[in-house]
This record gives sequence, structure tokens and C-alpha cells, in this order.
Amino acid sequence: MRIIGVMLLLSVAVASPARAMDTGAAQELERLDPQTRLEQRCDLEAMERIHKDPAKLVPDELVAYAFAEPNIKGDKIRSAGAAFRSKGEWYHLSYTCSTSPDHMTILTFQYAIGQIVPHSEWSRHYLVP
Repeated sequence: MRIIGVMLLLSVAVASPARAMDTGAAQELERLDPQTRLEQRCDLEAMERIHKDPAKLVPDELVAYAFAEPNIKGDKIRSAGAAFRSKGEWYHLSYTCSTSPDHMTILTFQYAIGQIVPHSEWSRHYLVP
């Protein structure tokens, strides 16, 4: 469920990356339990920020737990072991995100894009071509 939900929401968000989260994505998020909503809202924010980043990457998938489980406390998530795919390559990613209590509004967000993940590590870390 975790991956399917993320993929559904990410496809909605990536379809219109120049805009903030659209109504369809918001409705999908509201159907989720609070912890999953926090994770996915922050994943969506990461995708939007990466898309706007000067590095000119085009993210189409994100796995927040690829290299380490995210650390969640209240309305904040720290994902030091995330990865995202752009143009057929996977990149390391870390981010910290805090939201409003309903997990719908991003209050703070910081991220760092890392190096390309070697193809030999993909299957071991839930990363698909």
C-alpha cells in the first residue's frame, strides 16, 4: 500500500509540477491515515522542489525508505535515506519536512540531492528501472 499510494500521488503531482498541490492530490491525501499523509505530503513536496531545482532533474518516482527508514516525530519527518529517479537514474536524497497538524500544509522543508545510486544497488534498495 505504501508504494502504490506514493506512486498514485506522485503521478498526480508530477503532471503539473509548476503548480502547488492540486485538488486531486489533496483529496487523495485526505483519505490517508495521518502518518501516511505526513510521509506522502512531504514526498510530494520533495518532488516539487527537485523539479524546480537548478540541477534540471525531472523526478518521476521517490522512495523515502530506500536506504534508511524515515524518522517521524509528531508533524515532522526526517528522511536521510531517500532516493528519487530522474531520467532513468536514481539519486540519493535526504530531506527534513514539517507540516501543519493535519499534514496538508508544508511549514518547513530542507533537502539535499546526493550522488547517483550505482545500478548494482538498485534491487537491494527497492529501486526499479
